[in-house]
Amino acid sequence: MSKRIIIFDSTLRDGEQTPGAKLNAQEKLEIARQLARLQVDVIEAGFPISSPGDFRAVQQISRLVKGPVIAALARTVKEDIDCAWNSVRDAEKPRIHVFLAASDIHMEKKLRKDPETCLKEAVQAVKYAKSFTEDVEYSLEDATRAREDYILRVVEAVIDAGATVVNIPDTVGYAVPEEFGRLIKKIKTEVPNADKATISVHCHNDLGLAVINSLFAVQNGARQVECNVNGIGERAGNAAMEEIVLSTVIRKDQFPFETGINLKEIYRTSRMVSKLTGIPIPVNKAIIGINAFAHSSGIHQDGVLKDKRTYEIINADLIGGQAAQMILTARSGRHAVRHQLESMNYHLGDEEFENFYHRFLELADKKKEVYQEDLEALLIDISFAEPTYELEYLQTVSGTRIIPAAVVRLRKGEETFEEVSSGAGPIDAAYKAIDKITNIITRLENYNLRAVTRGMDALGEVSLKITHEDKNIIGRGVSTDIVEASVKAYLDSLNKLINMMAHVNNNNKIK
Repeated sequence: MSKRIIIFDSTLRDGEQTPGAKLNAQEKLEIARQLARLQVDVIEAGFPISSPGDFRAVQQISRLVKGPVIAALARTVKEDIDCAWNSVRDAEKPRIHVFLAASDIHMEKKLRKDPETCLKEAVQAVKYAKSFTEDVEYSLEDATRAREDYILRVVEAVIDAGATVVNIPDTVGYAVPEEFGRLIKKIKTEVPNADKATISVHCHNDLGLAVINSLFAVQNGARQVECNVNGIGERAGNAAMEEIVLSTVIRKDQFPFETGINLKEIYRTSRMVSKLTGIPIPVNKAIIGINAFAHSSGIHQDGVLKDKRTYEIINADLIGGQAAQMILTARSGRHAVRHQLESMNYHLGDEEFENFYHRFLELADKKKEVYQEDLEALLIDISFAEPTYELEYLQTVSGTRIIPAAVVRLRKGEETFEEVSSGAGPIDAAYKAIDKITNIITRLENYNLRAVTRGMDALGEVSLKITHEDKNIIGRGVSTDIVEASVKAYLDSLNKLINMMAHVNNNNKIK
């Protein structure tokens, strides 16, 4: 039996369904390009029928990202499958991923259909998808709460219909490891044509068991694992890609399997996904949390200084993490800055680099030392929205015995607008001044602030989410001044909203 595990990354589909996460087409493309550098086998780029915007994003990824299989999700509906195919048809390696409920509760309560009808629909959908592409995946939604005899029938039927991959999802995170492993083994041994398709698993983390369930499935014959960067996803999230991959590296005695993942790109991918989705990485997150290689106990510190292996089973260098790095200052020339970027696998054109270098100098004038994380924050802070409004001037006043106030001046093309406002604090006052200028009513749903590096002069990174009518927009901003970072993040979200509204008006329909 093959020891090679296919890594199916669903960050751009299931991961984007994380509450609070919202990516535009350009951001999805940037993540897809990074996933290709990470060398995942399959990128599930989206659910094209869900919106015209998602269709365009999947189509763009299919046309521009080479290497991995590009998959699009579809229900067992002809229109869904047509839409999925049209979105991935230009991909180097396209896949249509079809799904339908398999558990009694989903079939009866959600679909109002009987099992035989669903089985017939599954077979028809696979055959129809197969008329477009050789690579067709079928998922039995909520399989871990379905009847085993029904699972075995569906798996056999969809493989006969042409499915090349059959996925057994733990849709609500209900399974436990031994039980899930037995189910996969039963499929492999009792379905007569199981050897004609790859058996896949897709685990959710509602009970905190997504990763171990995935690994038990692999031990019992599954050869594709569906997972997400940082474990993001619906509700409590999905199986974390980096945890599954590193388990096969560090505990090869228990999980003697290989993946094609470029380990050196894990850290960078993790940070990019976190910043673009606006979902912070917990400090104690396995593998990629900032405390994963930190030691505060005196006994631990003493042991690590003598030999890292005393308390570290993973070398940070292995995942491209906090290894020794060049520290840059305002006196570092272009060559040093470009060298550091290229060592981080960022390759900018001359014009892009000059724009970046100008921003680097602005930051270096405010900070004594500029670290790798600062450079990454500057790169990712570049907004993918056309800046309708740009910050030209900001002044705030706050204190224990005065009313917080802000003066904000924005540039819009050749015009400048200035407003003054008070608020509960300097950030609130600045936001109210911006609202007066833009005359756009929004609601601030989420606000996150973190220090990119350590020290009093650390770069502050703000990510936030605003809502306007039925639209949710993520904004980001960085600065050594947290009020300025907050204003930049708010402007980033407003510029995206303005672009989105202009696009809707131009197309006369909501995207």
